[in-house]
Amino acid sequence: MGSLSLTLRLATDFSEKHLVEAISKKCHTSDFTYRIDSQSLDARKKHDIHWVLNILVSSSALKGPDPIPIPELTIPWKKRNKKIVVVGSGPAGFFSAFVLQKAGYSVTLIERGFDIEKRAKSLLHFERTAEFDPHGNYAFGEGGAGTFSDGKLTSRSKRISLEKRFILSSYIAAGAPEDIAWMAHPHLGSDHLRKIVPKLREMYLSLGGTIQFDAQLMGLTSQKGCILEAQTKTESLKADYYVVATGHSAYETYRMLIQTGIEFRTKNFAIGSRIEHPQSLINQLQWGCEALPGVNSAEYRLTANPQDLLPVYTFCMCPGGGVVPSMAYPEMNCVNGMSLYQRNSLYANAACVAAVNLNSLLGRTVEPLEALDWVENLERQFYSFSKSYQAPACSIQDFINGALEEPLPKSSYCFGLVRAPLWELLPAEISSSLRAGLIDFSRKMRGFEEGVIMGLESKTSAPIQAVRDEHRRCAGFTNLYMVGEGSGYSGGIISSAADGVQAALQIISEST
Repeated sequence: MGSLSLTLRLATDFSEKHLVEAISKKCHTSDFTYRIDSQSLDARKKHDIHWVLNILVSSSALKGPDPIPIPELTIPWKKRNKKIVVVGSGPAGFFSAFVLQKAGYSVTLIERGFDIEKRAKSLLHFERTAEFDPHGNYAFGEGGAGTFSDGKLTSRSKRISLEKRFILSSYIAAGAPEDIAWMAHPHLGSDHLRKIVPKLREMYLSLGGTIQFDAQLMGLTSQKGCILEAQTKTESLKADYYVVATGHSAYETYRMLIQTGIEFRTKNFAIGSRIEHPQSLINQLQWGCEALPGVNSAEYRLTANPQDLLPVYTFCMCPGGGVVPSMAYPEMNCVNGMSLYQRNSLYANAACVAAVNLNSLLGRTVEPLEALDWVENLERQFYSFSKSYQAPACSIQDFINGALEEPLPKSSYCFGLVRAPLWELLPAEISSSLRAGLIDFSRKMRGFEEGVIMGLESKTSAPIQAVRDEHRRCAGFTNLYMVGEGSGYSGGIISSAADGVQAALQIISEST
């Protein structure tokens, strides 16, 4: 059995039949099996947009080397008498708990929010009534913040290939589309995630794992660098190891951890707003047409480095999606983006943010607790402006000009927009940088200035970072691990899940 690697260029609306015919023509045989290793859209020439696929073909008619099996993550199982508490059911917490349970530990996963079913009902009630629930919102609950987002699975790190393959295969086993294993920009969509996450939970429970919802971590008891127990609102949990994966929005948990003696430092992050356009406009700008057979919605990724200002870039672009209220606490105001798997809404949105170093921005050394206060104060200021969860907004052209002249268009944002001089609500250096970035983006994509810029985008990543040793343990502690976005070392579903997997593997190697 020989194998051959092929690169194929196919029409955007190709079918499996077209793919098989193209492989057969290249290999001069109809007796073969194939595996898609990668698939990406080449849209550099608007008159010739096509898919590029890298294929591994295996056939007895080929003279190449035997196909090499895909390496898989090794999780050694044996019955173990050690207990582990994992805090947070987002990607980092869940996959850490999942791997540890697969390895034979007794794992208890605690989650401050609701399960998916109850969380979805709570979100629907919030969007209809503006009555905020601290246990069921876009930040907290089963699956973490990513469950009600676009579900992007892109990761640029090349050091987590085994972990990434394990994570993707777990999603597929829970019902995710198989193409996430090879698409260049895979995503699940919020609608798929709402079905996948409960199935992942069932897989974890079937291994003997335990999960508790509405079980917020309230405190940790330690002695000489060893965590002795974790306190929730209703009980104390004793374990041999503790993995904390609270996400980047649990600010009162951060404060509790700092008071417990866990060391943090401030880190670079990003602040800005969210921009929204009609998806048909973005399609036209990127493709030269309003629709492309076989591709739902066009994407973009833009960067600018204005002289003597902060770097500006778009982040978390959600084609065919909507803008959602992402506040973790009541009477605060910030936004995020989401989309469903089909990405077929009328709108496209993305964060437009400036990279921030608080020490440089404020001209002094900023301690971790101050960094948390600074972000929260911004979120309160945005709420105070509208005195509601409406998003302060203006046209991109008005933001560039520094004057309110154009009316606000319709928006996907559930609470609606309130006309505002958005540049005055943001710190001056951030506003100046965003203005320069938007001017640059409008030059690169003519018509980009026709969009709207809204709200506060404050959850790109955590403003602080846990001090960890090379094994992901919190500095000075022997059995406490902090992982995922809350640790300040990862961002997004895949990198956070991989961070949790690697912490689990470290625990396994230590206690084997």
